[in-house]
Amino acid sequence: MSDIDALQARITAALDRIAKGLEARADAPDPEAVRALAQQFDEAQAANARLAAEVAALQETVQARDSALAAAEEARGETLTRLDADLQALRAANQQLRDSNRALREAHAAGIPEPQLIDTALQAEIDGLRATRAADRAEVEAVLAELARVIAGAGTADTTTEEA
Repeated sequence: MSDIDALQARITAALDRIAKGLEARADAPDPEAVRALAQQFDEAQAANARLAAEVAALQETVQARDSALAAAEEARGETLTRLDADLQALRAANQQLRDSNRALREAHAAGIPEPQLIDTALQAEIDGLRATRAADRAEVEAVLAELARVIAGAGTADTTTEEA
């Protein structure tokens, strides 16, 4: 009888293990559902990789634009600095010419006749005034070019905003 009891205990233990195994299988997800979820996961990873690549490309584009804008801004600043220095030097030279012409006219009025010197000084003054006018024109053209760039940029920004 002890053999029967031992066999019965072993059979009961085996049946319990089988029952637990069946319960565990019953709790396991459906293989089709697992495959579907795995496929969705793979698709999500692929979409994420595509989006990451697009973000990287956009970041490169933004960096390139920022670099180009910084370079353009620096060039404009240098151009305006040079233009300002040229204008200041030209104005100083013109003032010096005016002063020397005034002194020559006063010398002539005092009876020291030097007509060639006066003519040369007057011609230099006329040339200086023409140069001043040309520099002023260049300054206006630089301002107009900058305004055109700003207006064109505003039109591009409006178009980009409307597309979004």
